[in-house]
Amino acid sequence: MSGPDYDGLFRKGVPTGTARFTGFPKYNFVGGHNEPRQIPVEALAEAAATALRREGAGLALYNLGQGPQGHQGLRDLVADKLGRHRGVACTRDDVLITSGSLQGLDLVNDLLLEAGDTVLVEELSYGGAISRIRARGVTIVPVALDDQGMRMDALEDALAGLKARGITPKYIYTIPTIQNPTGSILPLDRRHKLLDLARAHGVPVFEDECYADLIWAGNDAPPALYALDPAQVIHIGSFSKTLAPALRSAYAVAPWPVLSRLVSLKTDGGTGAVEQMLVAEYFSKHFDSHVGALSGVLEDKLRCMVEAVEREFGSSVECFVPKGGIFLWLKLPDQVDVRKLVKPAAERGIQFNPGPEWACDPEAARSQLRLCFALPSKEEIREGVAAFARVCFEQTGVPQHSDNRRNN
Repeated sequence: MSGPDYDGLFRKGVPTGTARFTGFPKYNFVGGHNEPRQIPVEALAEAAATALRREGAGLALYNLGQGPQGHQGLRDLVADKLGRHRGVACTRDDVLITSGSLQGLDLVNDLLLEAGDTVLVEELSYGGAISRIRARGVTIVPVALDDQGMRMDALEDALAGLKARGITPKYIYTIPTIQNPTGSILPLDRRHKLLDLARAHGVPVFEDECYADLIWAGNDAPPALYALDPAQVIHIGSFSKTLAPALRSAYAVAPWPVLSRLVSLKTDGGTGAVEQMLVAEYFSKHFDSHVGALSGVLEDKLRCMVEAVEREFGSSVECFVPKGGIFLWLKLPDQVDVRKLVKPAAERGIQFNPGPEWACDPEAARSQLRLCFALPSKEEIREGVAAFARVCFEQTGVPQHSDNRRNN
């Protein structure tokens, strides 16, 4: 019995179908997965039981009867966390809970962007943000980076160039604290300069701080951009990297004229209530201790990965060692196109993020790649990096030496 010709019914622009999920590869260095051994399962179970016994009757109501901005306790937690760690002065009334930071990205884009608009984005940035902007028919103007984040001379030139053409960009998208993918932290003087330029050109700043809580000890970050000028900035953050990505708990903070419209655009009936209750209950008691312990484990894994990369690739690779987070950004020699490594690596059970997927100009990042060090064990990191180096050599002749041995 045949059904409709669905291929002829799909609207234009629908992406091709996704292959059925068959499990993760042995050496999984992709995405924003986290350290599974640091999930506090028993403590989360206790927190869930406590929260459900206290608030469970509210599940009969959309948003637990607490309004469309989300669980009040979780919004209080966000305001407290941002105040203590990011210098932000806000209350629960300034916070919207979202289903992951991707929903926050989509809501802001729904509010501000139309086909033909222009936005400024760091030349290397979050692939999900870049792809979402492009899908809307919006022009991306890349802004150059260095080891301290967005370069202010490049931003100034980009804004001036657009102004000369009569173009006012809709926003400046930046990841100033643990930049994704490079792991840098934007210094305070650059933050002030960025805000000065944004004000002068009448452009809002869209600040993504999804990794800002995972900073190695000794790498204190300046206040969030939102803390320095709340009227100029739309801020998003997440609990995916500090607790668990599967919980899909994140938030947006913005001036009320903006936030009220984001609330109106959020038409999903509310972010999962049990998840909000769980995160609020656990993190209201354990945020600092949990994040401190997790950061220590992640930094140790990073050292393991850097050592493995340097051992296997030697001088043929440049490591951009992050100041926090869960990613290591690498650059191979210019003649290497990492996109050609994806299939042969996958055949050996290795997955990585090709640099072009995280670049406004894909060709400029053809020899670069991103590795997530949070999910695999240290043994898997060592084995996986060695296996990847072997694939790279077989396909490109790089590296010529691995583990002090000449490849042949």
